[in-house]
Amino acid sequence: MEKRVTFRGWWVPALLIAPQVFISAVFFFYPAGQAVWQSLFIPDPFGLSSQYVGLGNFEYLLGDKFYRASFVTTAMFSILVTLCSMIPALFLAVIADRLIKGSGVYRTMLIWPYAVAPAIAGVLWLFMFNTRVGVVSWYLGNLGYDWNHVLNGGEAMGLVVVASSWGRISYNFLFFFAALQAVPRSVIEAAAIDGARFWKRFWTIVLPLLSPTTFFLLVVNVVYSFFETFGVIHTITSGGPQQSTTVLVYKVFADGFVGQDLGSSSAQSVILLFVVGLLTIVQFKFVEKRVHY
Repeated sequence: MEKRVTFRGWWVPALLIAPQVFISAVFFFYPAGQAVWQSLFIPDPFGLSSQYVGLGNFEYLLGDKFYRASFVTTAMFSILVTLCSMIPALFLAVIADRLIKGSGVYRTMLIWPYAVAPAIAGVLWLFMFNTRVGVVSWYLGNLGYDWNHVLNGGEAMGLVVVASSWGRISYNFLFFFAALQAVPRSVIEAAAIDGARFWKRFWTIVLPLLSPTTFFLLVVNVVYSFFETFGVIHTITSGGPQQSTTVLVYKVFADGFVGQDLGSSSAQSVILLFVVGLLTIVQFKFVEKRVHY
């Protein structure tokens, strides 16, 4: 029989959750409420006055072709970042799980990139692909390919996707490796005795058992691609060229802090929060049905 912890009175549970409630209220609920309130106004750049426009900011945004284009850019960017960070992480975790000698060093080296901040990662990849002094662009030039992400939108998108996925592979690797370690060895050995080869065992036994971890990482990586990739995009492309890498979170910054259109920026943050929340609900509603716990 499971032994459950009970408290007499309400003040002990309230005291335990008070720090988290306080942090959430100060750093999430209050800024979100301020964004909703400011989205109903058009303030002047100096913040001395504001004009109430109701849903005018939202109507203007939905009628702006550049803002609608940022939805397509964000969707493509988030899909690519999620796939490019999860698939290599799963492959590396499978290799590390089968490794016998030197596995500790191998795992440590794979975890290191996660300690690099997104802005620093952006600077590192920017130096490697710099059109003048970048070592990768120099090698590509020797092979006859003229790399220039400053002018080519496709190359710019590819560079920010790789830079954003690089550090995230380590994060996904940790979860996949821990999940692989939890797979019962007796089940794998029984399938091997029955004649199932490695890939057959992986697709029919291991991968279904990894579905809870895969679903969790899918949700987390989608949220990451929407919010936490700002530093990479800002340091590498600043949304260019011709807004080819301007995702929703970067457009909030560009319109609010650069363009000083605080009302439109607040409305964009509200729309972004709604889109991410809707995506999360859809994932839990439809994708979770395929998860085997």
